[in-house]
Amino acid sequence: MAAEDRGRTGDRASENGSRDGDAPARRRDRPWIFRTYAGHSTAAESNRLFRANLAKGQTGLSVAFDLPTQVALDSDHPLARGEVGKVGVPICHLGDMRTLFDGIPLARMNTSMTINAPAAWLLALYVALAEEQGATRRELAGTTQNDIVKEYLSRGTYVFPPKPSLELTRQVITWCQREMPRWNPVNICSYHLQEAGARPEQELAYALANAITVLDMVRASGEVPEADFPRVVGRISFFVNAGMRFITEMCKMRAFTELWDEICRERYGVEDPKYRRFRYGVQVNSLGLTEAQPENNIHRILIEMLAVVLSKKARARAVQLPAWNEALGLPRPWDQQWSLRMQQIMAFETDLLEYEDIFDGSPVITARVEELKAAARTEMARIEEQGGLLPALESGWIKARLVAANAERMAAIETGEITVVGVNAFTETEPSPLAAGDGDTILKVPAHVEGEQVARLQAWRESRDGKAVQTALAGLRAAAQEGRNIMEPSIACAKAGVTTGEWGQVLREIFGEYRAPTGVTTAPVKGERMEALIRRVQSWRKRHGRAPRLLVGKPGLDGHSNGAEQIAARARAAGFDIRYDGIRFTPEEIVQQAREHDADVIGLSILSGSHVALVQEVMRLKNAAGLAHVPVVVGGIIPQEDRLVLKQCGVRRVYTPSDYRIADILEEILELMEQEPAPSEA
Repeated sequence: MAAEDRGRTGDRASENGSRDGDAPARRRDRPWIFRTYAGHSTAAESNRLFRANLAKGQTGLSVAFDLPTQVALDSDHPLARGEVGKVGVPICHLGDMRTLFDGIPLARMNTSMTINAPAAWLLALYVALAEEQGATRRELAGTTQNDIVKEYLSRGTYVFPPKPSLELTRQVITWCQREMPRWNPVNICSYHLQEAGARPEQELAYALANAITVLDMVRASGEVPEADFPRVVGRISFFVNAGMRFITEMCKMRAFTELWDEICRERYGVEDPKYRRFRYGVQVNSLGLTEAQPENNIHRILIEMLAVVLSKKARARAVQLPAWNEALGLPRPWDQQWSLRMQQIMAFETDLLEYEDIFDGSPVITARVEELKAAARTEMARIEEQGGLLPALESGWIKARLVAANAERMAAIETGEITVVGVNAFTETEPSPLAAGDGDTILKVPAHVEGEQVARLQAWRESRDGKAVQTALAGLRAAAQEGRNIMEPSIACAKAGVTTGEWGQVLREIFGEYRAPTGVTTAPVKGERMEALIRRVQSWRKRHGRAPRLLVGKPGLDGHSNGAEQIAARARAAGFDIRYDGIRFTPEEIVQQAREHDADVIGLSILSGSHVALVQEVMRLKNAAGLAHVPVVVGGIIPQEDRLVLKQCGVRRVYTPSDYRIADILEEILELMEQEPAPSEA
């Protein structure tokens, strides 16, 4: 029997090292679900990748959607320019969904979809396709991430204001309880909170408060009979992160399981232990992967995975691992296979799955778990003092705490208090054969992909029944306006040929669009470099009679704002006059912000791979607006060859994750200001 078949049945003793001398073979636990997070360029290319990964022993799919899809826009929307197919697969309509899952029977698949603001829509497309294949809704198993709270706090692909967004999540949960009992309708994500800088107790507290808020809404709706409510609780799943502090991360997972069991028993009265189980999937920390000496990342990924598989009582139910080169760009299929093999070796070649929890009874582990639980309860109490999760979210209180925590982490790396091998210590290195300069270290989405996707979208619109589309959209509009559940109208829209952007536009018109607080405040940062920077800013101010003006802008749809937030917060603390309005602006809006701020330097932050197209457009519009004298700097995950392209466009500095000393970056920006005449003096 092949290893992947053993992974599905999970009842055999290992045939590699499970016997110790004459000891009897032990019964093995079923392995977790093996996933890789995949999707890029086109539905057809992503389908080929899915089928190849399944053939290699992957036991579940985890779909990455591109940014236009994640914010309910079609591929031909102005904000989608440069973003189509870059960080995931574009899905504009049922035809794209058919292509994505061609040859993959959904009734026999466990599919996770990383989709949040338009989760109801992508689930509707999935259901419509499954029914085309002859599957029933009750057969379908998988997860829609559908956690909108973390979008406001960290990932940035929100669309509507918090209250109606949470209501849409609630509707999906109650609908799935009736129609798709094997589906996880929400996946509470603390993963992205850690990526945004959350400390372990904050990750625990904010995720649990999020789950409580959603469940309280479901219970208050009255749509679920009291006798069925424990089943709803039992379908809540989580998606977590594991970083490099192995003991703390493993204890965090045990704390999660114990706190969730306590909440389910005491708050919701759930008696059946299986409905109180903390069910979670994991992708280990991508934030800690380094551009410098990227070969070290494979060790980091393995250590981080251990934190979520070693403790049986807190073992992940599904694991997807990043690839060693994700700090450089999109991984290739071979890179993803390397991470998949890591999981398979752990599950099938070791005796891990043959033993009970090896940490039970450890006083060190017990003490650390109790510390984390106490700290999480304190943080949850602070949320309640703010009036609950929703007010704490809308006021920016939680966001500000995350930005401050991330600032502390970044400062500790800069000072060397936190060691990152290859970055701020042990930086001498041999050339890596993995990162040889052949230009093929990462997967590159061809430039023609966007135009071809737009052409297919236009052909889809022309081929459908326009009257059926308008009827379906009217049904969706009526349901949303009347507060009825939108799932059935959304499925009707999917079958009628409605596009992602059309579905999203209807709800935008009813609920409005939202811009979340940035959380950027003036946080004091100590250190010699910071003190030197402050002195230099003061000197600049004396010479020019005002503070240096820096615009920090995020053009396009990229919502990963950690870098922009840290630059803005540190610059403000140093005395710069900062304008940072948050995420998701067109190049035209960025240039207008520069004019309004009378900026001395424009700093652009882009992590989605759309940097070349968006920066070129900003440069063109900036020069046409009479701002040719204003220098531009760019930060993001930018391959070497693209850095040359950006500099040829006139970009003065390009910063990547290896440039971790923020004070040094701001010193260089001041130097640019010295080289260019200030606008008021020109």
